[in-house]
Amino acid sequence: MSLRSRLSIATAAAFLAAAAAVTPAVADDEWDTMGGTGGMGGNGHHRPDDDRRFYRGIVTADTLALRSAPNRGSRIIRFAHRGDIVKIFCKAPGQTVQGNPLWYLLPDGTWAWGAARYIDNIGPAPRWC
Repeated sequence: MSLRSRLSIATAAAFLAAAAAVTPAVADDEWDTMGGTGGMGGNGHHRPDDDRRFYRGIVTADTLALRSAPNRGSRIIRFAHRGDIVKIFCKAPGQTVQGNPLWYLLPDGTWAWGAARYIDNIGPAPRWC
């Protein structure tokens, strides 16, 4: 195998390992992560105890870009809209958005980050990631 081939394989493996390290894992494929609420969907297999695994929030921005990392420069995965009820897995520090450095990790099968500046908590504040 040539040096060029080995270098290409090693580079591809490094990119895959880096992607796996920064992508949250889904611990239970049977979770109905949205519980049928809001405009974000769900898989229809709601179990009553699932809601205890998540916190809830309401989107306050007209359109909120949900991203692959907790910063405005990361890839947009999808959008949420004013009034959408979202489930929140946890919170983490990230890029400050209008004075608020917190971001929420939103699980709905794709896992995306939303700026906490534009999501008001419904109930208790989410735990730290």
